[in-house]
Amino acid sequence: MSDDLTQTEDAFEDDLPEQIAVRMAKRERLNERGDAYPVSVPVTTTIDAVRAENPGLEADVATGKTVGVAGRIVFLRNTGKLCFATLQAGSGERIQAMLSLDKVGEERLQEWKDLVDLGDHVFVAGEVITSKRGELSILADEWLMAAKTIRPLPNLHNDLGEEFRVRHRYIDLIVRDRAREVVKIRSKVMQSLRRTFEEEAYLEVETPMLQTIHGGASARPFKTHSNAFDTELFLRIAPELFLKRAVVGGIDRVFEINRNFRNEGADRTHSPEFAMLEAYQAYGDYNSIADLTQKLIQNAAMDVFGTHQVVLEDGTINDLGGNWPRISMYESLSEAAGVTITPATPIADLKKLATSVGIEIEHPLAGKYVEELWEHFVKGDLVNPTFVIDFPVDTSPLTRDHRSKSGVVEKWDLYIRGYEQATGYSELVDPVIQRARFVEQVTLAASGDPEAMKLDEDFLKALEFGMPPSGGMGMGIDRLLMSLTGLGIRETIMFPLVK
Repeated sequence: MSDDLTQTEDAFEDDLPEQIAVRMAKRERLNERGDAYPVSVPVTTTIDAVRAENPGLEADVATGKTVGVAGRIVFLRNTGKLCFATLQAGSGERIQAMLSLDKVGEERLQEWKDLVDLGDHVFVAGEVITSKRGELSILADEWLMAAKTIRPLPNLHNDLGEEFRVRHRYIDLIVRDRAREVVKIRSKVMQSLRRTFEEEAYLEVETPMLQTIHGGASARPFKTHSNAFDTELFLRIAPELFLKRAVVGGIDRVFEINRNFRNEGADRTHSPEFAMLEAYQAYGDYNSIADLTQKLIQNAAMDVFGTHQVVLEDGTINDLGGNWPRISMYESLSEAAGVTITPATPIADLKKLATSVGIEIEHPLAGKYVEELWEHFVKGDLVNPTFVIDFPVDTSPLTRDHRSKSGVVEKWDLYIRGYEQATGYSELVDPVIQRARFVEQVTLAASGDPEAMKLDEDFLKALEFGMPPSGGMGMGIDRLLMSLTGLGIRETIMFPLVK
């Protein structure tokens, strides 16, 4: 636990026992009078609607409209004969509630002062007015407790720090506008993605998360056990092999947005549990699927922000417009490293170059060295969206060999702001070659590679029924949100896994 988190939590927790005891006593008193947690309150409208229906009123105006609204108290000031509270809706919209002696009566005003705290959910009913300062308000003639809070909110003006926020997202959503805004952005992005797929005649499906054989990517899986079937199962690392089965079955354009699980490291761009989009198009290839991926991202930016020039958290601009360049992995690596590297370069030469630049790796595949060297020399400079194309054959077991270049496959990775955003293939549909690739993966697994794929006989059987030429892609939803906001992955996931 970081010092920042410890200090924040200590400050937040110091006075809690006494404050909780006081609030618990108020809860008991509320229950004696009625209910601290009623099943409902007589809401007639929302805070958002009241604000929308009463724009630009002058100061000290009585509208004659009576409403009943509920919200969380985020500001509270009690004076002698007049009490003020700011109520916040789940959307973040706020409105002032005013409780006066002549409207609610002495007993109810005193109960408000005695029993209501910051953070409580309350209902107020009364006339919509503006205060003498011009603030839109409800002059209450009735109030009810909607839900009594036992724990106090932290100071709304303090920076809670990222560690505290991700561990207490429910607090973050209450007190920070940006946290709610990111949730809304994510929701709008998902709507945009689905809308684009619908326009392109794709069908959305769901595939298993519990799998008897993990596959579809090179990654270390999470393992579990089914008591009902008395068998070992894996949380899926990718939906690819099941989506390809769907294409075999005649669903020519198919996509899925769901969760993937990889038992690997966690950092600013990686989470063990993450949202993934995968899509497959019969009679497409890695070029057509790159076009689709660009369209998905650009449409999302336009639908959410109205522009391809996205302003990020630090104030910089992420330019997602135009046609994104496509660069060769081998050619860009050769240029950056100052030495010609091709699929025919001996692994000994690749090892020597890796050692000279401090890359520590020991692997039987030459392609693994090529990819590590490319990341060292090239990746960090790819700020604007760029498709990196034509990967080594031996690191891409599910991908078709290039139609005209020896030693590479028709695969791309999309990089935005220095990290991988998506990947796409011309899919390998030949069941004989696919079996041979799986056998190579089994050999790697036997030699101790924990990320190697297993041989999936049922998937091979599906391919033997004939899969048409296809293009496929996968894109991390959380990373897409990173590209659109400039936030780290834990800020784009509502409830990330933390230790």
